[in-house]
Amino acid sequence: MRFVVVTGMSGAGKSTALKILEDQGYFCADNIPLPLVEKFAELSLLQETGYGKVALGVDVRAGAKIKEMKQVLEHLVGKGISYEILFLDASDAALVKRYKETRRSHPLARNGRIEEGISLERTTMQFLKEQADVIIDTSTMLTRELRSEMEKIYVNSQEYRNIYVTILSFGFKYGIPTDSDLVFDVRFLPNPFYVEELKHLTGQDQAVQDFVMQNDAAVCFLKKLEDMVEFLLPYYVAEGKNQLVISIGCTGGQHRSVTLAEKLYEHMCSHNEYGLKLEHRELSTRRN
Repeated sequence: MRFVVVTGMSGAGKSTALKILEDQGYFCADNIPLPLVEKFAELSLLQETGYGKVALGVDVRAGAKIKEMKQVLEHLVGKGISYEILFLDASDAALVKRYKETRRSHPLARNGRIEEGISLERTTMQFLKEQADVIIDTSTMLTRELRSEMEKIYVNSQEYRNIYVTILSFGFKYGIPTDSDLVFDVRFLPNPFYVEELKHLTGQDQAVQDFVMQNDAAVCFLKKLEDMVEFLLPYYVAEGKNQLVISIGCTGGQHRSVTLAEKLYEHMCSHNEYGLKLEHRELSTRRN
């Protein structure tokens, strides 16, 4: 039996997460009255109902009663009903953008101020976030990326360490990505742009990668970068960070930065311990 409480910030993807779980064979219910949650859990997990996997959506649409969810969860524990909490989060900027694009009003917005509603919701939902077993930040996620992460957790039962890593290549001439957590400059490496047969290729092409990685400094840099990222990630997880953007830049974001981002991504894929995404900003491609 598996009982998952799906909650989080409005606009962060809770409805999408419930649809994904439904596709994965979960019996899903959304926004039922809180006084009925306990009875719903009891009935749905009875063997005769045939529901081996159940997901329940809970959010601020419950109004002031959402705070009663803490007591409801305590009652479930008292009755021997185990549960997991999946908390969908996103940055304020991402949430505001989504609300403006859909032209919907925030459920807690006063006088139509989306920012005010988001701030109030964060305070209201903090107690559930603190109890969450899994926190997924969807700020930069595509739906297919969210599906991939949820399949790892709720289908393949892989351990989730509450951090999603984006490896991003970029060109300094176009500006440093504003959401970067770690920024690395690889402009010290020889530039394939000045090699005629490589000029119009990118770091996704083997010829460019061979040119960049034949340099001892590139090999040394990559090894030190891999070691540092492996060292830092457990500490970021421990402090509760759930989104990490590692940006690697060169002049135009076409050759050197793309090569090093590809190599770092390959190395981290071999570990398969964290949510992982590769994106080349100046090439407009991403991989997960």
